Amino acid sequence: MKQVDEQEALLQLDNQLCFMLYACSRAVTKAYRPKLETLGLTYPQYLVMLVLWEWQRQPPEQASVKALGERLLLDSGTLTPLLKRLEQLGLVERRRAVHDERERVLALTEAGMQLKQQAASVPQTLLCESGVPAEEISRLRQELAQLLARVC
Repeated sequence: MKQVDEQEALLQLDNQLCFMLYACSRAVTKAYRPKLETLGLTYPQYLVMLVLWEWQRQPPEQASVKALGERLLLDSGTLTPLLKRLEQLGLVERRRAVHDERERVLALTEAGMQLKQQAASVPQTLLCESGVPAEEISRLRQELAQLLARVC
């Protein structure tokens, strides 16, 4: 009987790490939505912009779509529509690489660089609104990074 109870517990939704991660991800993304709407960005577009702003400070060897996909853990089929939309918004330029015309490299436009100033308040605003202490957020982020490294 005890083994059956343990099996039942293993299959309860609230005991699933994957569900808690999924629910938290959805809740956090939902909290970002109104702030990002004022910037004219969706959450996935915001993630792309974060990487491109990082690359301004510390450029990768090649600021390619492939490198962006590796950084965001996304494939090119997911990235291409995001990048096309960011290009239509005038925030990003995609160009053919000089060394290989099949490869696309990315660059922020002036508007994309200026958007960084507007976006700078988003993380702090969300942290304040959450009521979760910064130390706890930092610890949780580290633990999730460790989990991601183990499952990838």
